[in-house]
Amino acid sequence: MTPLSYLTGYGTKAYPVTALTWGLLIISIVVVVIVTGLVVVGVITRRVRPETPLGEVPVDRRGSGLGLLGVGVGISTFVLMISAVWTMAVIAKINAPPPGQKPLVIEITGGQWWWKARYLNDDASKVLTTADEFHIPVSRPVRIELIGADVIHSFWVPALAGKTDTIPGQTNETWLQADKPGRYRGQCTQYCGEQHAHMAFYVIAEPPAQFEQWLKDQLQPAVAPTSPLIAQDEHVFVEHCGACHTVRGSTAGGSVAPDLTHLMSRQTLAAGMLENTPGALAGWIAEPSAVKPGTKMPDLYLSGPQLSAVTTYLETLK
Repeated sequence: MTPLSYLTGYGTKAYPVTALTWGLLIISIVVVVIVTGLVVVGVITRRVRPETPLGEVPVDRRGSGLGLLGVGVGISTFVLMISAVWTMAVIAKINAPPPGQKPLVIEITGGQWWWKARYLNDDASKVLTTADEFHIPVSRPVRIELIGADVIHSFWVPALAGKTDTIPGQTNETWLQADKPGRYRGQCTQYCGEQHAHMAFYVIAEPPAQFEQWLKDQLQPAVAPTSPLIAQDEHVFVEHCGACHTVRGSTAGGSVAPDLTHLMSRQTLAAGMLENTPGALAGWIAEPSAVKPGTKMPDLYLSGPQLSAVTTYLETLK
């Protein structure tokens, strides 16, 4: 798993950003070293000698120092202009559509506090909806269309691209491209409420053939219950969760919460907060407000048998 690193890029749109980050970091270090050195030299050469009486500290009037001040201002202005031009060039570069291949297009909606993704396609039967984990093919450009569902969020995968805000009422565009397979962490970087820090996601880059197989599998509806007991579990799920969640192939058709059709194929729950294990899943369903205070997912106060039925049914959604 690639950590949330912003000092190493793994894609065409990230390389200019990481180069700029390193450049500005080096410039900042040089400035700190120069300023510190000047202060140290000043302290050593202009310090008051011990034999000087208190209240009689001499004032050094050897020149005005305006010449040196002008040199310092000139160098600083030049460096700031170079940094500004470099920054604008990087912004233009990462926002420019890449030439070559037809891009994969994903519409991503940021909402408190999870990410909804729709893989767009001219063929409506191939439009896929999922959440919090986005698969992409290696070496193929991906156009991300960003929408804000409630407040302003910011979509950022530092290893693959710069960050772009999701703003309610408008669609922003950014680009991703991974040059190496991997699991890249992303994060909302615009404070958006109580659970802002727990609004993560993952971009999983894989070879094209593997991605196509994943997409084909995800487009399939959920497997039908294989026994009367599982069918009863599905009924309990639909009764308590179906108004908010969708499971394709069942009568659960809600649209305000993540699509759960292939929930168990994901590695995390609650926008990257929990590992997707049976225990974590049951705990999340039992009392989501205790796990993630402020979450829009309500406490359903399920009985023990009801919680077991819902969890058991969800574990079949692979």
